[in-house]
Amino acid sequence: MPDFDYLAIDTRGQETRGHVAAATVEAARAALDRRRLYVVRIEPGAAPAARGRPLFGLDIARTRMSGKQLTLFTRQLATLNRVSPLEESLRTITRQTEQEGVRAIVQTVHAGVVEGRRLADAMAREAKSFPPLYRAMVAAGESSGSLPEIMERLSTLLERQAEIRGKLLTAMAYPAVLATVAMGVVIALMAFVVPQVVEQFDTVGQELPLLTRLVIGLSDLLVSWWWLILLVIAGTGFAAWAALRQPPVRLAFDTWLLRVPLLGRLLRDLHAARMARTLSTMVASRLPLLEGLTLTGSTIHNRRLKLASDEITESIRGGGSLSSAMRRAGVFPPLLVYLAASGEAAGRLDEMLERAADYLEREFDRFTATALSLLEPFIIVVMGAIVATIVLSILLPILQLNTLAGQ
Repeated sequence: MPDFDYLAIDTRGQETRGHVAAATVEAARAALDRRRLYVVRIEPGAAPAARGRPLFGLDIARTRMSGKQLTLFTRQLATLNRVSPLEESLRTITRQTEQEGVRAIVQTVHAGVVEGRRLADAMAREAKSFPPLYRAMVAAGESSGSLPEIMERLSTLLERQAEIRGKLLTAMAYPAVLATVAMGVVIALMAFVVPQVVEQFDTVGQELPLLTRLVIGLSDLLVSWWWLILLVIAGTGFAAWAALRQPPVRLAFDTWLLRVPLLGRLLRDLHAARMARTLSTMVASRLPLLEGLTLTGSTIHNRRLKLASDEITESIRGGGSLSSAMRRAGVFPPLLVYLAASGEAAGRLDEMLERAADYLEREFDRFTATALSLLEPFIIVVMGAIVATIVLSILLPILQLNTLAGQ
């Protein structure tokens, strides 16, 4: 069915733009008249799906909201929708958005609302920017008549998740930079400094110490066969990537990750906090727990945790409780299981899950701070030991020559 772009005036005298699907121009005008819109201009247009044609299967004409942009949009909509109608709130956000890509996405949602669609259905036209879990909570708010409250809870949820992601990136950034610089220093020493020193020892004719010969051998390997080393690293990485695409291998690897002493606890607590926070928001929003678990499970990347989430979903579908299903899964912190059981018994599951999420997030903060305080000196000590070994391998022949000269 053809699509028509229009410019119209609504009953409040405000300008409205959008598009409407109709068989003819007359049918499009009639549809807009039924919405009590005075048509100023209407002309044939392209359907939203056809405006940006994918190139090699990649849609380069359309962007998607980042997590930060979605969080900001949700907070703006939650604030504006408390004091103004939904359509006006979306129009205001469209006008004040500076990023062209985000403005186009919000305009599409706004046009859908103007056409008479529910907000969740309008957001489904930009499914890449609004995930299923997000749209389900919006739909629950619309059905219950509490959309402003749901948007407020949703914006708080997204802000807390963004805060956790920011803390995780901050905790990883400094050690990653420090390790990269340390590796660069070692490679520079082995590739440029050691070969220059070796040239001075070649004319002596004296047998070099074992440590010096080992360092020289590693330096020669790095200088002469660097391309082979890169090929081996790339080949190993590709082989690991191909192997991890196999479900049994990926499940075994993810299960092993959860058993690593420090990393496993970090992954487990992060997943548990995120799941508790999301389920708390959904229960408070009167969204069915089973639907929330199903939608949450599709966003989990760790296969072992996803399998546990699927098992919980099946258990609840069979009539079991959330806490007992979590206990049988064996991958959730005991505190979360206990608070979930207490919440179910007292009829305050959303409150108990929120408290569990708060506790787990505080534990995450303390854990990352402790791990970071230990990781930084560890990297420095390792780097110092490697550099000291290289320097010692250079000094030993010099000391040996001085000893021979003294005799």
